[in-house]
Amino acid sequence: MSLTIRSPEERSCVRCGRTEAWNEDVDAWRVPEGDEGEVACIHDWDVTGEFRPVER
Repeated sequence: MSLTIRSPEERSCVRCGRTEAWNEDVDAWRVPEGDEGEVACIHDWDVTGEFRPVER
């Protein structure tokens, strides 16, 4: 049985609403235009335990 480790593709801040999507071309998180949120926010990403990084 093989396992696949996945990474999340999107995330959002529960404090300011900023959203980000993973961009494989630049290997970094990118912010869609209009979803910048608060510049001074210490982002609290929506890690809820629903995302499962290991696939069987």
